[in-house]
Amino acid sequence: MSEQQSAPEQLAAGKSQGGAGATYKVVLFEFENFQGCKAEFSAECKDVTEKGLQKVSSVIVESGPWVGYDRHGFTGEQFILEKGEYPRWDTWTNSQNSYSLLSLRPLKVDGAEHKLHLYENPSFTGRKMEIVDDDVPSLWGHGFQDRVASIKALNGTWVGYMYPGYRGRQFVFERGDFKHWNDWEAPAPQIQSVRRVRDMQWHKRGCFIVPDPAPAPDPDPAPAPPAPPATAGAS
Repeated sequence: MSEQQSAPEQLAAGKSQGGAGATYKVVLFEFENFQGCKAEFSAECKDVTEKGLQKVSSVIVESGPWVGYDRHGFTGEQFILEKGEYPRWDTWTNSQNSYSLLSLRPLKVDGAEHKLHLYENPSFTGRKMEIVDDDVPSLWGHGFQDRVASIKALNGTWVGYMYPGYRGRQFVFERGDFKHWNDWEAPAPQIQSVRRVRDMQWHKRGCFIVPDPAPAPDPDPAPAPPAPPATAGAS
């Protein structure tokens, strides 16, 4: 008799397969900067510690995208991992709530088109916002509040963030209906920015890149040179 899967595992199993010809590969490293014990994955893994990793501190995504979780069995906080290198944990999350990555699975990306409906209240009621083939760094900037209690992902794969500018806790929305914020394991009905999850199979210009943080101010700036003396006869 096969082992019965939990609801999160059933969801992951149903959505881990990519489209025709899609391939996935990710390498996890125990230490920062791609050092220490490593393990390669081309399919979902509900417990990376079973592959000899005690922790995950850096990641290389050779083909994807993937979604990682801070708990075993595809549960807990989510982290989007698109093609590229992640030398430290804070390059795949900025929520400051979790430093763990204990399970992961491939994300299915159906095609180049993206359409998302956001609703103010559960069960697709209240004010509605439609987003088509665009990234939105601030819902407020588009005239919509931060309360999002239900969502319809009509095309493509999306990631929502609790705060503007793609910051804070992340929530993945693959194609389907989400009648209540509990469906995406959110602590509250709050989303303030959303963007499309990219796949090199469809988006030849590359994936979403988190902008570099602004450089820190110089703690001991050099003193400004003295002003030249006034010229005789100047008004």
